[in-house]
Amino acid sequence: MNFKISPEHYINRDLSWLDFNARVLDEAGDSFNPPMERLKFIAIFSNNLDEFFMVRVAGIKQQLESGDRGTDPSGLPVNVQLAEIRKKLLPLLEVQSRHLWDGILPELASKGIILLRRSEWTERQRREIAELFDRQIFPVLTPIAIDPSHPFPVLNSGAIEIAVRMNHFETGEEIKAFVEAPSLLPRFLPISGPADPAGAKKCYVLLEDVITDRISSLFNKCKISEVLLFRITRDMDFTVDAEGVSDLLSHIEKELLRRRKREPVRLELLKGSGGKLEEWLISQLGLDKNDVYKLEGPLHLAHFFQLVAAESRPDLVEAPWVPVQNQLLADSDSVFDCVKNFGDLPIYLPFQSFDPVVRLIEEAADDPSVLAIKQTLYRVSGNSPVVMALMKAAMKKKQVTVIVELKARFDEEHNIQWARQLEDAGAHVIYGIAGLKIHAKALLIIRREEGAIKRYVHLSTGNYNEKTAKIYTDVGIISDNTEICSDIAALFNVMTGCSAKPERWNKIAVAPFDLREKFLSLIDREARLSTEHSPGHIIAKMNSLVHPEVIEHLYAAAHAGVKIDLIVRGQCCIKPGIGTDLINVVSIVDRYLEHTRIFYFANAGNEEYYLSSADWMPRNLHRRIEVLFPVEDTKIRRTLMDLLKLELNDKFKSRTLLPDGSYSKSGNPRFKKSRSQELSYEMLKKLSKAGAKKSEELTIHKLKH
Repeated sequence: MNFKISPEHYINRDLSWLDFNARVLDEAGDSFNPPMERLKFIAIFSNNLDEFFMVRVAGIKQQLESGDRGTDPSGLPVNVQLAEIRKKLLPLLEVQSRHLWDGILPELASKGIILLRRSEWTERQRREIAELFDRQIFPVLTPIAIDPSHPFPVLNSGAIEIAVRMNHFETGEEIKAFVEAPSLLPRFLPISGPADPAGAKKCYVLLEDVITDRISSLFNKCKISEVLLFRITRDMDFTVDAEGVSDLLSHIEKELLRRRKREPVRLELLKGSGGKLEEWLISQLGLDKNDVYKLEGPLHLAHFFQLVAAESRPDLVEAPWVPVQNQLLADSDSVFDCVKNFGDLPIYLPFQSFDPVVRLIEEAADDPSVLAIKQTLYRVSGNSPVVMALMKAAMKKKQVTVIVELKARFDEEHNIQWARQLEDAGAHVIYGIAGLKIHAKALLIIRREEGAIKRYVHLSTGNYNEKTAKIYTDVGIISDNTEICSDIAALFNVMTGCSAKPERWNKIAVAPFDLREKFLSLIDREARLSTEHSPGHIIAKMNSLVHPEVIEHLYAAAHAGVKIDLIVRGQCCIKPGIGTDLINVVSIVDRYLEHTRIFYFANAGNEEYYLSSADWMPRNLHRRIEVLFPVEDTKIRRTLMDLLKLELNDKFKSRTLLPDGSYSKSGNPRFKKSRSQELSYEMLKKLSKAGAKKSEELTIHKLKH
């Protein structure tokens, strides 16, 4: 490939990520979304931002402190990246506050859900709040003073803290102290509202407001002179180099304990704050003014998830889309028989139910013909039926091997807990591979049928998590394809033992071995075969597009005449429209988190479809175990193309990436009928009815014969 591109073709990945979070924030301001849905997007925006600072900003600051003077592919030096992040973020925080206080909360108040500020409390409410404080809050609080015998404490990352400056009545000595708003207590406390015979109005106050209002009761014989609400965000990312670590489990547990003491990277304060406490706090934390963000308040808006959960009345949220049952499976006594009768079985989450995956593992646990189960687990829920079924299978003396990725960021502690329970049940638990994260989503079941060994697989673009399966779009396939089953069996041998990878996979590609090469060869093939009459077409749907080499090859293909449609939910570092108009990039933000990775390559009448656990990012293609697998079933291919077309034609919830790196706005009510997620749901409901008819025809055929 002779085509070369320059920094002008790239967008900085962190600025692109902020653009993605801005699209999330757009949904909080969209009046077509019911108020609680808009409040949910406020919470998502805030939660996303926390992780961004804990990982990405923390990493850039580490680069800066190490003396890194390099530039990213877009040409930005490290110090400029930090400045540009702050420059882009400050207006977004203003927009967030405006959506909340000028739009969402007034609308909720008009519908009887009222969040009261301290200045709005009536005398009757103040008496009620005082009683609530004495009875339920005061016993849980722990004030921590700072003096020569009590050094500056380790403050929890993300917690809402209250700093207090006061003087002792008797000695006149100035004292500083901290009080943390306990995370175990509800953030939104219900209190009596105004007189309302119908009882329709519900009032809430914030936990930290109640504590602040009663703060003097925690410090007897002291005169309070200043109170400051704040929140810090620490560098919470760590890289585990498993080389030379004899006990990975213990090593990660120790790293998790050290997280509490990692360096702070952000300080959040309320607007209007200032004075001695603020200056002292910034100095003690070792931060500068560019690390301080002053907000309209309240702090920690991700906690609005609590209010959404408490007040999800039908008139405040979107009508639910009840997951469609796969009728072929519903009418089959056995998942295994269903696969043998109908071939590959797709599962389109969350439009369809996740139940078939759980049912498959539970059936395998109970089936005496099943000899072994092998599975990767990256992120699972707190009370996972998948893990329960695996434990049941192990206790029934089946060979159960589970690869638990302990390095799944922010789920490390969770995964350690599950790993120990699986081991106690008798499963073989593998803690990943040195130097790599195992991000592939794979399940392999080995069964004895008619005196021979038969294998089944489930491969997916998403995690084995029945909770996220209700809010993330993903595609999985249950199959007995001999070649794919053989590939996945070989992959498990690579992951669990010392087996070398096969010289050649039958069907799949696997990172970090050959997935990058596979993607590049598919892109380059389209460029090579492109002609004026048959230019070729690439459609790629993923979460993130960051890899510089992939971007370079995409541009080369576009300049060779290949039409390239990219559906990228999050960060996208390719800047389209430079020397070609054949690169089209859209992003969809809607009620479900777009998480599916679908790849389509077409030329000269030949079409290939792939699903994968991998995005086009360096970490996915170089530092993780990821799987790309082909889709060869005609019906599934047709459905995947229909889903892709719906998204490319969405003019209501999609945004288009423009040549200047900005995104076009969506939400025009004229295009509401093009909403791709709703149309996808309706399409899959119709497919379910078709499956029911097919199942009925098979039943009649069996009865006749």
